[in-house]
Amino acid sequence: VHAEPILIVPAWIMKYYILDLSAHNSLVKYLTGQGFTVFMVSWKNPDPDDRDLGMDDYRTLGVMRALDAVEKITGGEHIHGVGYCLGGTLLSIAAAAMARDGDTRLKTLSMFAAQVDFTEAGELMLFINESQVAFLEDLMWEQGFLDTKQMAGAFQLLRSNDLIWSRMVHDYLMGDRAGLNDLMAWNADATRMPYKMHSQYLRQLFLNNDFAEGRYLVEGRPVTVSDIRVPVFAVGTERDHVAPWRSVYKFHILADTEVTFLLTNGGHNAGIVSEPGHPRRHYKLTTIAHDEPYMDPETWTAQTAEKPGSWWPEFSNWLKDRSGELVSPPIIGAAGSELKAICDAPGTY
Repeated sequence: VHAEPILIVPAWIMKYYILDLSAHNSLVKYLTGQGFTVFMVSWKNPDPDDRDLGMDDYRTLGVMRALDAVEKITGGEHIHGVGYCLGGTLLSIAAAAMARDGDTRLKTLSMFAAQVDFTEAGELMLFINESQVAFLEDLMWEQGFLDTKQMAGAFQLLRSNDLIWSRMVHDYLMGDRAGLNDLMAWNADATRMPYKMHSQYLRQLFLNNDFAEGRYLVEGRPVTVSDIRVPVFAVGTERDHVAPWRSVYKFHILADTEVTFLLTNGGHNAGIVSEPGHPRRHYKLTTIAHDEPYMDPETWTAQTAEKPGSWWPEFSNWLKDRSGELVSPPIIGAAGSELKAICDAPGTY
């Protein structure tokens, strides 16, 4: 395997295992097949007792503790960090804090449909203003969390024609109920959001845009995207209603490092779960050095050639170019190791 492992930080809005759904479309399986050691965070679905878990708890107990575990298991000095959606936002906050504090464990940073600037966060902003956030905070204060139905309803409304009305027409008017595939099963497996974390996320990131504007505090001091100096691989999807690709593209404006930006067809989920052999897939890709002039998204998409197929091989090759030599795989969860296996994935909770 390559000497430098991968740590995937998925979102906890919806379930974490979207990148490991089935054998044929698992990014985890694909990357292990390409010679990488892959670790992934599995997030606990919070209950009322977790109401006071905040964004910084997710950073310390999730990202930083996982980095510590990967470092212990592999014995290596560098790790490739990969974040998806909210997991990518959290990972970029952690990366900025690590850069500020001289923690050099991240070799690269990859973000899938993840935003760091929320000024153009798409149709989700229809639900997020001061009065709506205050209403949600009151709701969450009573429950300790935002319920799964309340969370899923907002996302369904963003694509109501696809996720509500067309299904109603087919299932109930035409009596033609579609079979359940893995992505649909995952989509039905919604999660809750802790009161404190969700309030901080909506206020500090969506409403105030604190991270992009240098006001987001980690351990009492602000962090900024421009401190991140490792190579970045950012993926946007053409029909993303949650993290619009032009919003993801804004990383170019804030970054002071090499940025490889890839735009693929599909939406927030299906565009990322885009395995080799998936029909009708295409993408565009460029790498911009840290000292090259900025190119706006419209010019970029007009001037960048389209390539057919899945973007996963491009990502794997990008990682290989920035990974070490091949070494023997690390001992994971074996008897005598510091971190023992508990049970088979995805766990028991």
